[in-house]
Amino acid sequence: MADEDWNFMQRVAAGEDAAIAELYDRFGPLVYKAARQALPSRAEAEDAVQEVFVRLWRTAERYDPRRAKLVTWVMLITRRHLIDKLRRRGVRIDAATLEAEPALPNNDSDRGDPRTGGKVTDEQRQWLKDRLRELPELQRSVIERTYLQGFTLREVSEQLNAPLGTVKSALSRGLLRLRDRPGSDKALG
Repeated sequence: MADEDWNFMQRVAAGEDAAIAELYDRFGPLVYKAARQALPSRAEAEDAVQEVFVRLWRTAERYDPRRAKLVTWVMLITRRHLIDKLRRRGVRIDAATLEAEPALPNNDSDRGDPRTGGKVTDEQRQWLKDRLRELPELQRSVIERTYLQGFTLREVSEQLNAPLGTVKSALSRGLLRLRDRPGSDKALG
């Protein structure tokens, strides 16, 4: 399968129409779903999908099946593109003050408090700010960098000069501690 995927992506890189159409057929719904979850409108999600597939076409020759399955590589590029798009728009929570809107807004949200259209309320923001202060430094730093600043776990691992496994464990333990706190059901939605 790895050789088939590599050959397939070489055809995409060469601009073969059938291969590009197949790439879209195979991964279009998955990329759209990720974009729709991250972006506030259907139009923005559709634009992002188009941009992701242009990026996939332009970087197709770089695909290496020894490093990742094709679906993993496609979703990595998708995730990076969406994070870049959100960063360019300035959509991120300031970890120091938590005064901004949530990092991943969603107008028909199933996240956040449904009574406020998925927006984070002042009460929720204050609760999160207070609870983050109670966490050990590593857990707080990992949560802020991944959820509030949009970095990947690998990037956080590099930033903190800590093993990836340690970063994953800190994230898991920190989220569990947040969920176990009184009031988390109201504050975390």
